[in-house]
Amino acid sequence: MAAAAAGATPECHLAPHVLREYALLADGERGALIGPGGDVAWLCAPRWDDDAVFCSLIGGRGNYAITPAGRFTWGGYYEHGLIWRSRWVTTSGIVECREALAFPGDRHRLVLLRQVLAIRGPARVSVQLEPAAAFGRHGMKHLHRDQAGHWHAEVGGMRMRFRGAAEAIPQRSADGIPSLRTTLELPEGAHHDLVFELSDGALHDTPTPPQQMWDATETAWANTIPTLGASIAPHDARHSYAVLRGLTSAGGGMVAAATMSLPERADRGRNYDYRYVWIRDQCYAGQAVAADGPHPLLDTAVRFVSDRLLADGPHLKPAYTTTGAAVPDERSLHLPGYPGGTDIVGNHANSQFQLDIFGEALLLFSAAAGHDRLDTEAYRAIVAAVAAIRRCWRQPDAGIWELDNRRWAHSRLTCVAGLRAIAAHASRRDAADWSALADVIAADTADCVHPGGRWQRAPTDVRVDAALLLPAVRGAVSPNDPRSIATVEAVRDELARDHYVYRFRQNDRPLHEAEGAFTLCGFLMALATHQQGDQTAAVRYFERNRSACGPPGLFCEEYDIVERQLRGNLPQAFVHALMLECSLRLACPPPHTDRSRES
Repeated sequence: MAAAAAGATPECHLAPHVLREYALLADGERGALIGPGGDVAWLCAPRWDDDAVFCSLIGGRGNYAITPAGRFTWGGYYEHGLIWRSRWVTTSGIVECREALAFPGDRHRLVLLRQVLAIRGPARVSVQLEPAAAFGRHGMKHLHRDQAGHWHAEVGGMRMRFRGAAEAIPQRSADGIPSLRTTLELPEGAHHDLVFELSDGALHDTPTPPQQMWDATETAWANTIPTLGASIAPHDARHSYAVLRGLTSAGGGMVAAATMSLPERADRGRNYDYRYVWIRDQCYAGQAVAADGPHPLLDTAVRFVSDRLLADGPHLKPAYTTTGAAVPDERSLHLPGYPGGTDIVGNHANSQFQLDIFGEALLLFSAAAGHDRLDTEAYRAIVAAVAAIRRCWRQPDAGIWELDNRRWAHSRLTCVAGLRAIAAHASRRDAADWSALADVIAADTADCVHPGGRWQRAPTDVRVDAALLLPAVRGAVSPNDPRSIATVEAVRDELARDHYVYRFRQNDRPLHEAEGAFTLCGFLMALATHQQGDQTAAVRYFERNRSACGPPGLFCEEYDIVERQLRGNLPQAFVHALMLECSLRLACPPPHTDRSRES
């Protein structure tokens, strides 16, 4: 390997890519997005909800790019877990770059491993490192190279070490942000390692050899992901499990997504910060994992949700940081944002009441009880969740879609499902009490039965909603109940297009003009039609929505079926959870007679 002078290194292309082209690296404590040009366009440090050090994704400074010289086409794939391998076919050969955050992650230190390989012919790649803390405001300070050729600096109060680029040349941009640049030249068959470290503490230790960190990361991922052999799509199921694990911190909290401010719909003001733990999403993930077995992600979900219930009871918030702290209020960073969106830090869900999360918590605990994974603390959390439902179920809430406060049918019926599910694992006295409470709430929800016999969204909102597929899927009512059957038919007729499914009709415009199809809802429809015995329809919904991703196999919240593009933050944890659950449940025979209602 030779390192050329940086003067010939071309400028990195910092323009954002369409979301389907980004790959995710994650170690449980933070995540990075890597674009097709080898650019790390997003990374927060030291943890998920801290400020970004690479944020060109939303128009800020900070980037770390390894890019082939000259013209190239891009591809890539995941090796083990979330170890990504970028593959560039150039006009003179093939260059690859292995990428990973050292796994499992340390809360206080991130280690980004990158290994350039000359697969066919010699390789020539440009390297640019420009960390800028606080969303691009603070670049490297006190940059210097030690006797071993390792670069050191302070980046917004954190300590940086960069290995493998001893010949890099420091430069400054027009606005004074410092960077390191070099060009690597490798003969065919050679490889070269680059290691980037950031820590909120000192970095006085002797650096671990790169290959040792690669070996440890590969082993850890191999030991983390279950076989999931009962799935109808085992490769994708394992990938979704890896994504969920990568988004889950050591404390058990799973962030909803790695990113913030990626718009669900261009110029609609729908940009959110999803770098927090949504209780509902965590419950979805735990239930999905439990469909296969008592894997660690089930235990971490139970632990995190139990802790929050025991701490907050009826005041349980919809979302928390991974440490269990409050989510900050929304504010702008005054950055350009991702095209079509604006930059938003924090989330307004921090002030909402969402009734259904108590029912989802009970469904999670029931799934864990089915594998004998509950302890005394979890049972105390169950009692707290039931008490919260008893106290709050008559109150209007923001609902699953976080809208205005109403008495949403989905929220009440989710509590019914949770109460009935956990009653099967309770003492005789508790079981009778909790079942009786479920019956009372179920009877009250009669105000949300549409004249056509299906469920409607709320007493004063007659529209159908794809979230109303969940009551039957989770056991609040029988899938053979006429209201369940009518709801599936209404969702199919009014909200499904080519086996993609929208949440609800927002106005008289065509569905696709208001928002993208909700991938979560497509997987819910697969579960609902399978439950009613129509395996053909279920597989069609499953396969259609399984394809709503890019080459790295990551799902967003929405899928624009006209432009065939991803919309919203990336990757969306609850979509990966439902994809995983569908792949497992559809592998079993339908529980009811095939109704053959799907064309």
